[in-house]
Amino acid sequence: MKNVLNVTSEIGKLQTVLLHRPGKEVENLTPEYLQRLLFDDIPFLPIIQKEHDFFAQTLRDNDVEVLYLTTLVAEALHTDELKKQFVIDMLNESKISVDDSHNVIAEYLLSFETEEMVKKIMAGVRKNEIEKLKKKHLYEMLDNHYPFYMDPMPNLYFTRDPAATIGNGLTINRMREVARQRESLFMEYIVKYHPRFAEKDIPIWFNRDFDFPMEGGDELVLSKDTIAIGISARTAAKAIERFALNVFNSRSDIKRVIAVEIPKIRAFMHLDTVFTMIDYDKFTIHPAIQDSDGKMNIYILEKGSDNETLNITHKTNLLETLKEVLERKEILLIPCGGGDEIAGPREQWNDGSNTLAIAPGKVITYDRNYISNQLLRDNGIEVIEVLSSELSRGRGGPRCMSMPLIRKDLD
Repeated sequence: MKNVLNVTSEIGKLQTVLLHRPGKEVENLTPEYLQRLLFDDIPFLPIIQKEHDFFAQTLRDNDVEVLYLTTLVAEALHTDELKKQFVIDMLNESKISVDDSHNVIAEYLLSFETEEMVKKIMAGVRKNEIEKLKKKHLYEMLDNHYPFYMDPMPNLYFTRDPAATIGNGLTINRMREVARQRESLFMEYIVKYHPRFAEKDIPIWFNRDFDFPMEGGDELVLSKDTIAIGISARTAAKAIERFALNVFNSRSDIKRVIAVEIPKIRAFMHLDTVFTMIDYDKFTIHPAIQDSDGKMNIYILEKGSDNETLNITHKTNLLETLKEVLERKEILLIPCGGGDEIAGPREQWNDGSNTLAIAPGKVITYDRNYISNQLLRDNGIEVIEVLSSELSRGRGGPRCMSMPLIRKDLD
């Protein structure tokens, strides 16, 4: 294998992907803390796991190698020193102070075998699990009603967001919401210490220690030289500029970054919830991201006169911009729900535009979005539907649930 990471398009034949099978972290959701943990509802664990297994098997049936986050993290923590340091880092990121609580919770986590410890960190640590930890600090007594020492991470099955493969490198992302900020620490450890990735000189285009957030759902690899990134509720313009400068100043083939501004609302959380590439000249789109004249704010970032500057061009027509950067005479934008005023927003809420291309013109979608799916088929796209009644409760679709590591380059 030439590269352990290689993604130079959104549509090249998918060869290796990273998933996370939902676990106990989903069962640790309660109505009182849904907003804190970024959920609108509580999935039923046995069914969401069944649906996720169906999704994973669909990928395997299409010759895709499926790797799991829990397994890779456990394999990365292959010494006692790494295991201890990981626990310390996770406790620090969980804002668990260096006092009795820190030490006792660390001891508790380290009592597990490595993979079970990783699952426990993902699931969260409840206060009633550690009886010997006495509350003797004021902040502990005041927060006595809250059930967790360490919050669960129910959003982890959306592996697209904490890190993203671009070219032969990665963005290891700073997540905007506190509930998700720890998630990218898993990928940091995998890249540094897993035998498959360590010492492979993987470029890091953006790191999680930057002051402003960027998330993988906003990052689309349009071609080997063009990246689109959403300016969204989860990704800041300053983060996009930092990414652009980093890739332009490296040996990367990337020549331009297209920053696409979308409404900053929960329904349009990331760019890929309203816009995805499905073929050389075809895209899904939710029309509500454009104004009544079909316009929106688009910025083309290119390398400036030195390593610290960018040339930025403002555009307002998405269709014409795509034709220009992809060098296509025609581009087809396929509207979610057919653009219907009821079906469109309904299916977009259930990620009708969040398609995962596994080859040019071949996509995986949720079965519940039947109007969008039929429209894709009517336009020559091969659509593979997966079960989605519980998976969709997390507000993310097949693209959200997958982090491609290797795609075949387009001819």
